[in-house]
Amino acid sequence: MNAKPRILLVDDDLSLLKLLAMRLQSSGYAVDAVESAEKALSAFSAHKPKLVITDLRMSGMDGMALFENIQAQNPSLPVIILTAHGTIPDAVEATQRGVFGYITKPFDTQALLTTVDQALKVTGESGKSDADSDNDEWRKEIVTRSPVMEEVLGQARLVAQGDTSVLIQSESGTGKELLARAIHNASPRHGQPFVGVNCTAIPEQLLESELFGHIRGAFTGATTNHKGLFQAAHGGTLFLDEIGDMPLSFQAKLLRVLQEGEVRPVGSTQAIPVDVRIISATHHNLEEGVDNGSFRRDLYYRLNVIMLQLPTLAERREDIPLLANYFLKTIGERNRKKLRGFAPEAMEMLISAPWPGNVRQLRNVVEQTVALATTRIVPPTLVQRALRETPDAIPSLADAREHFEREYLVRVLRISEGNVSQAARLAGRNRTEFYKLLQRHHLTPGAFRSGE
Repeated sequence: MNAKPRILLVDDDLSLLKLLAMRLQSSGYAVDAVESAEKALSAFSAHKPKLVITDLRMSGMDGMALFENIQAQNPSLPVIILTAHGTIPDAVEATQRGVFGYITKPFDTQALLTTVDQALKVTGESGKSDADSDNDEWRKEIVTRSPVMEEVLGQARLVAQGDTSVLIQSESGTGKELLARAIHNASPRHGQPFVGVNCTAIPEQLLESELFGHIRGAFTGATTNHKGLFQAAHGGTLFLDEIGDMPLSFQAKLLRVLQEGEVRPVGSTQAIPVDVRIISATHHNLEEGVDNGSFRRDLYYRLNVIMLQLPTLAERREDIPLLANYFLKTIGERNRKKLRGFAPEAMEMLISAPWPGNVRQLRNVVEQTVALATTRIVPPTLVQRALRETPDAIPSLADAREHFEREYLVRVLRISEGNVSQAARLAGRNRTEFYKLLQRHHLTPGAFRSGE
């Protein structure tokens, strides 16, 4: 077994602190247990833990303030929040701000150890053995801690063991090729070639030659024999990206190859057997393509033996801090810039941005901030500039309620045409309460009366 990593444990409940420390130590972890956030900051500097577990509500500096201090020093360090049942909404909000996750009190030991291992796995510091760590080598390029993404990866791992065709149908920029490579890496074909081709990047007149090959003299300019991508992927995996944009005229030829397991190079009369696994991907809805006649039904069923769907970045927002810091580190190293992380306000902008371009857009935004950064902490102004507009922020629950209440009052005033008694009845409130609500939202009933 590898040496277990060091964990910093913070809780002002001394009995719980002792119990948690015992549970973690009995599982082989090195634990520094302190009873305040202030002491935790000193211990953090002295011992450089690989994970921090902190209570959310503490006297003095609370858990979120501690998290923000730690994030400013080490943005990639995972932090787990301990929370009572009554403060679960606060803990959920904390995960949206970059906290790895939360554990409710009283805690379940197995759930605690599972969450700890998941958090350490993100940093490459899992306490698993080398053999167990090797089991995740197949997905090493995929950075995530999202349960939704983990579910997809679990399906991908199962699918990889067979040889059936896989269709990945997801939005652009979600990482379809990374998932295809992961499936190949986890499959018995992992020692053979993985060949990817973007079906939209090859002109229609060259598609057959590129995929199936050609012989010398097959057409003007064919001065030598050329092996196509099917032959190049023999024994391995052929990834057909953006299959939904493949010309209808070529789809029948592809179907024949998939059915017969052989290709006939352009200009040749001899068929060549090929052994490839097909993984295809598209951002289109192929079922709609089948219905409107732009995609062959028989090819669709040949490709779509198993369908996987990657979540959008907006559906895995807990991954945004992880991905942003990963890109910051890798892009910064490539550009010889030593950047420590994002300012808290900058990270909040990233977390709340709409991300129509998904992970690809996030990477581009981070790359722009790296190029323009003059300080070791990326400021919010650079992030806002890279996003090109103020992100559509996720409102707090209080703001959302306030907005809904005002819109509701406006609606009932319009229906009642400014008649306060009628509006109050519609709202199920007495007249006095209703007037107070109107005053709170600065609404004047007279403005809603007909003719005014």
